[in-house]
Amino acid sequence: MNRETTNRIRFVLEDLLPPVVRDSSLFRGAASLVWGDHISRLASFRERAPFLTDAEYERLYRDHPRVHEGTDNSDACIARIIADTVGESVCDVGCGTGALIRQIRDAREGQGRYTGVDFVVEDAAAIPGVEYVAARIEELPFEDNAFDTVICTHVIEHLLDYRCAIAELRRVAARRLIIVVPREREYRYSFNPHFNFFPYTHSFLRAMHPVPAVHECVDIGRDIYYLEDVATTVQ
Repeated sequence: MNRETTNRIRFVLEDLLPPVVRDSSLFRGAASLVWGDHISRLASFRERAPFLTDAEYERLYRDHPRVHEGTDNSDACIARIIADTVGESVCDVGCGTGALIRQIRDAREGQGRYTGVDFVVEDAAAIPGVEYVAARIEELPFEDNAFDTVICTHVIEHLLDYRCAIAELRRVAARRLIIVVPREREYRYSFNPHFNFFPYTHSFLRAMHPVPAVHECVDIGRDIYYLEDVATTVQ
């Protein structure tokens, strides 16, 4: 299933169904017909977020069904990321299967240095010219300003300490930082293991505070696309 299809499904589930239905045991029962007890495990996962061990966190993500083929990004987001990537060194933090970093590399004809980072890199496809590093986003094993462009898509919504993660992304980005998160509302029962929910672009801008002078935060489909030039003065 691609991102465009799931976005249409999300429109019905998140915008058309009222909260009294989405948070009900009736919805949980209907969702269980699709994913069984995993729906209840996801709800418990969010409720216990401040108390989860690293082992519990990793186990749920290993067991969580992959919904999208290759990447969680829509074609429109991928095109925008490629157009906005600058410099000779690019890092995709939370690279997953490596599909996005591969498309960026192919579009730029392989020129430069490409690095993919995830806390589990076994799922990443072996792509010539791409270096993979196993690491947590909160503790990236790179020097300050290590990459011209740092990209992080569909990761921030999964992190309890997202401000620490954003600080690390800014630290290793020399010129440009690009972040994509889903534009969504929180409900008790959901098909994803998200901790953070950003229903509006200004909701995400609060998460990025302090925001630099040169930035952009826009809707692309049902995703929020954020770009900042990190060398500019912070407001």
